[in-house]
Amino acid sequence: MKDFFAILTNEVVKTIRRPRSYIGFAVISFICMMLQGAFYQDGKELLATVTGGQFENILNVQGNILNGNLICFIVLQTLIVQMPLLVAFVTGDQMSGETASGSIRFLLTTPASRAKIVIAKWLSGLMYTFLLLLVLGIFALFVSRAIFGVGDLMAMNSEGLTIIRADDINWRWAMAFGIAFLSLSVVASLSTMLSCIMDNSITPIVTVMATIIIFTIIGMFDMKSFDVIKPFLFTTHMISWRSLFEDPLPLTDILASCAILVLHVVLFLGIAIYYFKRKDITN
Repeated sequence: MKDFFAILTNEVVKTIRRPRSYIGFAVISFICMMLQGAFYQDGKELLATVTGGQFENILNVQGNILNGNLICFIVLQTLIVQMPLLVAFVTGDQMSGETASGSIRFLLTTPASRAKIVIAKWLSGLMYTFLLLLVLGIFALFVSRAIFGVGDLMAMNSEGLTIIRADDINWRWAMAFGIAFLSLSVVASLSTMLSCIMDNSITPIVTVMATIIIFTIIGMFDMKSFDVIKPFLFTTHMISWRSLFEDPLPLTDILASCAILVLHVVLFLGIAIYYFKRKDITN
């Protein structure tokens, strides 16, 4: 196992040293602060325009409608597409970049098997993904709560308007970020798979980004021809975290989506290992 942990440590160090790794943190921080500043300045007027200023009187909402929980919900909705792209931007060339430069040959001289090399690179990508979500959680949830306070969440979903009480929301946020990590793990696994198959360092990144954009567009349209394939698209299940803010909680649907996401991770990682073990890197 020492050889595996040595490779994993080396991959983590590589990720830390790459300048592009910090672009995601900068983008997330900027978007969160931009939205927080905008809602702090104009949020009350915007909500008054949208709701007609009547919801606080009609509904039994504890605290202000404009609170940290609502801001976090809006931020997560905003970053549904951007977060996977940021993950793909870093994890998409972990293997193909070294194959193109020839440095992968030096890595293969270590005692570690090819499967361990793939898993080490995959795990380093998951660590980066976790840190991205950690930064997102700090800015989107905790900083928003510090600025806007804590209150009931007024969430719009497929069933209409749902009020989630402030004392019943923390576990929902924990599960939401857990599902978000699982969803982004699918993206990291897809990136690893394509990076093992392709030799060009840019092509896997572009392919993952294009796949996410196309699948997301398909999911946006309520059309019979698209409804047939939606259940098979991983992007359909990546947004299952929103179901956590419904009442009653559709637990069966959430667990089914999580299971499908796990299957995607196993499938993509399995293909990556299978292909890389048979790949000729001598040329």
